[in-house]
Amino acid sequence: MYLRIKRLLDFALSLFALIVLSPLMLLLALAVKLTSPGPVLFRQRRVGIHKRHFTIYKFRTMRADAPKNMATHLLNNAESYITPVGRFLRKSSLDELPQLLNILRGDMAVVGPRPALYNQYDLIAERDKYGANDVLPGLTGLAQVEGRDELPIPVKAKYDGYYASHISFGMDVKLIVRTFFSVLRSEGVVEGAREDKR
Repeated sequence: MYLRIKRLLDFALSLFALIVLSPLMLLLALAVKLTSPGPVLFRQRRVGIHKRHFTIYKFRTMRADAPKNMATHLLNNAESYITPVGRFLRKSSLDELPQLLNILRGDMAVVGPRPALYNQYDLIAERDKYGANDVLPGLTGLAQVEGRDELPIPVKAKYDGYYASHISFGMDVKLIVRTFFSVLRSEGVVEGAREDKR
């Protein structure tokens, strides 16, 4: 039953958030544009529901010459590409705000597995084992609040699968609240490749 109204709630929440946060988003867009050459928005191909590809939107946080199709936590010397404004946006997760447009369009949900890069084949394959590719990806999700970039791929996929098989209004509310506090503490953000990542 909840799945029938989840999309309506996502649409309403994203529309409301876009209206309320539009002044902040305008200021952030100006900050990105005025402090670093290149576009305001970063566009990237991601994997959506049923492994269909879509274009995700973020505020650009890295130099225009940064590699486009590699997860930042796997990028060697990632810090050298991140702009000063970008560092703040990433730490505060404000770079994710343009994804409200993705939610409005139906590419994403407020809560769901974070959309994988189209070339993250290992993560996509692991998610297939748990049915996690058969739900809309989200702005936040269970794996996000349980460790985010710090999680090994098999663990991340299991969390995504657990969410996919236990979707409920209560779980979504709980994860939104947990995300709020996780963002305040900047938990789970990893910039650049680490030798202990698998």
